[in-house]
Amino acid sequence: IGKICTRTDLIVLGPRDCLMFGSAAKASDKEGRVFCARTADGGLRWKLVSRIGPEPAAGYAIMPSTVRLPSGALVTTIRNGGGQRHSIDAWRSDDNGEHWTSLGDATPDIGSNPPALVQLKDGRLCLTYGYRRKPFGARARLSGDEGRTWGPEILLRDDGLSGDLGYPRSVARPDGKVLTVYYFNGPRDEDRTIQGTLWTPPARDGTQR
Repeated sequence: IGKICTRTDLIVLGPRDCLMFGSAAKASDKEGRVFCARTADGGLRWKLVSRIGPEPAAGYAIMPSTVRLPSGALVTTIRNGGGQRHSIDAWRSDDNGEHWTSLGDATPDIGSNPPALVQLKDGRLCLTYGYRRKPFGARARLSGDEGRTWGPEILLRDDGLSGDLGYPRSVARPDGKVLTVYYFNGPRDEDRTIQGTLWTPPARDGTQR
């Protein structure tokens, strides 16, 4: 694997055992394609486990965000862009990353932005991302079936001055709230700041708690 990019994604399996999800160059030497690697000696050596999904013919598939379910299954979400698709898609592995099954698109066309995937206290998956179409901002979607289907978009904010925003990281708090942090623009177009939204996901029946 060559030209490994930043924004890695780690799943710790044990004191010295860890899976790393990252993105590297395609066969054409252009970005990019997501891979899964593993260390069993605390990071001294890494072994390629798999590449996730087919190599994009046009554009890129990069910047994964992964959770490990209580069953041990892995669900990863991947940023697509630069070609015909500008969405986030989801994949599942039931054998520690050896093989992957597509779960389809997790978002509509969002203008290309990396995902942040976490699991809520009630077991649902929560996906957050920057939204680079008008109205610019940050949004989220929830899945109650381990990423197979996703609920409607949840608007976190829509007051961005342009699509130059996003790259979120999210944390699910013990009280059920989610803290989503991202970079944002405004009040002037040249301003860029790190901001965050503390929000409460709707209940499973759709009501706001």
